[in-house]
Amino acid sequence: MDPLESEAIETLHLVICGGVGEGKSTLIGRLLHESKNIVDDASTAPAADGLQAERGQGPAIDGACRFFATGRRRYLVVDTPEHEQYTRNMAAGASSARLAILLVDAGKGVLTQTRRHSRIMAMMGIRHAVLAVNKMDLVGFDPAVFAKIETTCRDFVHDQGFSTLQAIPLSALEGDNILDPGTRMPWYAGPTLLQYLDGVSVSAPAAARRGFRMPVQQVSRDGADVRGYCGRIAEGVVRPGDRICVLPSARTSVVRDIMAGRGETGDAVTLTLADELDISQGDVIVAADRPAEVADQFEARLLWMAEQPLLPGRPYLLKLHAKEVTATITAIKYREDVNTGAHLAAKTLEQNAIAVVNLSTSEPVVFEPYALNRILGGFILSDRRNFRTVGAGMIEFALRRASNIHPQALEINKAARAALLRQMPRCIWFTGLSGSGKSTIANLLEKRLHAQGLATYLLDGDNLRHGLNRDLGFTEADRVENIRRVAEVAKLMVDAGMVVLVSFISPFAAERRMARTLFEEGEFIEVFVDTPLAECERRDAKGLYAKARAGRLKNFTGIDSAYEAPESPDIHLHPDAFSAEACADLVARMLVRPPASNS
Repeated sequence: MDPLESEAIETLHLVICGGVGEGKSTLIGRLLHESKNIVDDASTAPAADGLQAERGQGPAIDGACRFFATGRRRYLVVDTPEHEQYTRNMAAGASSARLAILLVDAGKGVLTQTRRHSRIMAMMGIRHAVLAVNKMDLVGFDPAVFAKIETTCRDFVHDQGFSTLQAIPLSALEGDNILDPGTRMPWYAGPTLLQYLDGVSVSAPAAARRGFRMPVQQVSRDGADVRGYCGRIAEGVVRPGDRICVLPSARTSVVRDIMAGRGETGDAVTLTLADELDISQGDVIVAADRPAEVADQFEARLLWMAEQPLLPGRPYLLKLHAKEVTATITAIKYREDVNTGAHLAAKTLEQNAIAVVNLSTSEPVVFEPYALNRILGGFILSDRRNFRTVGAGMIEFALRRASNIHPQALEINKAARAALLRQMPRCIWFTGLSGSGKSTIANLLEKRLHAQGLATYLLDGDNLRHGLNRDLGFTEADRVENIRRVAEVAKLMVDAGMVVLVSFISPFAAERRMARTLFEEGEFIEVFVDTPLAECERRDAKGLYAKARAGRLKNFTGIDSAYEAPESPDIHLHPDAFSAEACADLVARMLVRPPASNS
């Protein structure tokens, strides 16, 4: 029987990683050549689990998936790019693998990239690894070279959670220790690479102990108007008559039928239920007697992939199985030193950094720790502007506060407070460069609104930095946190029924969007005070621009720190063409009707 045609034979997903020039392509070519059955075609590869394709529909490794088989096993090999900037591809490939081949050039020895790859493999839940010391022919098949590399590797991976690490000296170019031992390394008595791959046991932990789990990817109806819930089973088995629970709503029912699939782990199935329940994409159907967890705050391990640094407090899109929510990193607990594993303090994360973080989601999500279930525990973070993947993470556990802190129901609400004040609560958010006239216009507007009998309050950037935000500097991370705090205060004031005016440079579009999401439709009015930089510098009574130009004031917006101008503000002011009084009057007039990008 052809091993590639048999469903009974086991398929082992493995990832091969290594630095530039360490012989990865040669090794893959040799494996394909030495194996008895080859399918060198990425289109035949099944969709991987976990973070595959950065949560798309197929492998995300630029088509570099290869099938080959021996008499014992089939192998799906994920070939990841060597270059450091493509670490995201290595992470995506590792997320579906059960075994990793860590390639080391015998002549170069252990590199920083070797250490980084081993940490990412461990982070992605891989517990079995092969240390393939390649190019032994270029060092004269010296056993001392191999022994030194093996000792170094075992020293730095000892605390990373690997169950097995098999070191094999080989020459991918010459074929030594790939299929046959050859005659040039008689001092090595262990298995060849293919012998080891055929014999190693990498079975996943038994899933049945935790019960059935299926994230809902789609809700469909057939001609008989029967609602079906489609998804891939992440764990366990399901049969007609089984009692299930739908999370996070916790409503229960019974499985009526399985319209597609066998109902076993990994199957794509469509279920029908005995009851008509309100189920949406991203909900998870679980065994009623063994539910998964639900929370909105977590500790997680995170691999940061973007060129731009991670900024705590900035909102990102988080995708966990079929669920997509907004998420914020609330704290970086520590960053791992890639060479030593030491825990280092960090306020931001640079590209390829690995860290343990706390994160908060905009709504509760269904999860299990990544160590128990890769699908329900692995997530990606994306930029909300361009949807590019910026990070990959693994949930460790829900924070205690997620289950101990609950919103308190209050009998007096925003509507009641606003009715008492006889006004419509709003947040009027002024943004613009330093010296643009934001505070002047906001102050004039507050005087007009106060004269009309409205209850108002003006939050000014300089004033808050003397109190609430006095601990923050002017780095990009500090500015993100500065705006997050101000937005939360403004939200409370609007909830109190007030009209709050916010005058902050607020240079980043992401934070202004975050602020808007805190308010109901029509409550947040973005006012862009659009004064040219040259005019702002001319007005500079505090001399800040001069200091920035001279290099004595770092991270100053407009000089060495970017200002992202609003693309579609609710109100667009031009103080260089109109007086501050005229601008304040314009905003006051706009407040009596819904704003619509007025200039």
